[in-house]
Amino acid sequence: MNPETRARLSGVSTATLCTALFKRGLRNQFIQDVRPLNANLPNMVGPAFTLRYIPAREDLNTIKVFEDRAHPQRAAVETCPEGAVFVMDSRKDARAASAGSILVTRLMKRGVAGVVTDGGFRDSPEIAEMGFPAYHQRPSAPTNLTLHQALDINVPIGCGDVAVWPGDIVVGDREGVVVIPAHLADEIAIEAVEMTVFEDFVTSQVQGGASILGLYPPTDPGTKDKFAAWRKEQGR
Repeated sequence: MNPETRARLSGVSTATLCTALFKRGLRNQFIQDVRPLNANLPNMVGPAFTLRYIPAREDLNTIKVFEDRAHPQRAAVETCPEGAVFVMDSRKDARAASAGSILVTRLMKRGVAGVVTDGGFRDSPEIAEMGFPAYHQRPSAPTNLTLHQALDINVPIGCGDVAVWPGDIVVGDREGVVVIPAHLADEIAIEAVEMTVFEDFVTSQVQGGASILGLYPPTDPGTKDKFAAWRKEQGR
């Protein structure tokens, strides 16, 4: 992805991105019921690389399937590109893990930007301490084979009620994860940076006792001039 776009998206919130997407008619881009294991990390940003799980069938998901080097879960972990975000469709089912600390460690060591599932991770306390962006619904100790069969690599999926296409830009912060259609990423990033600067100005004014009326949105005469002066003073 465009390095400038990555840098811009690293400094804006998912809330601001959701508003920018809403302006373009996109209302369902925030992955539902997915949270960071470690909320103290910088933003996660990268193009989506996907894995799709279907419900497991017992005769096809014995422990021996992991001996197959082409097993889709293992193959996906070993082929997810550097800088990408590994996104898993676990059908919002966290009763069994989507992955555990060993696979997440491998993703981290391969230079992947982060990992997202609408299911759960096992070894979640260890993953939370890795300093690697990881998002899930809740902890889940059982192996994925209990309920999930890994099937398709890098195909369109659903994750937390959001359609995710390979190459879509995925951004995660302390609040959650938003998916930006790839063709909109550059313009959304530019707009979100501008929105963030203005929202910081608004926050400073409200903290100083100003009313939000006429300020947010800026309909009062003089608000835009005040913003321009504040921005110059702040060097932004």
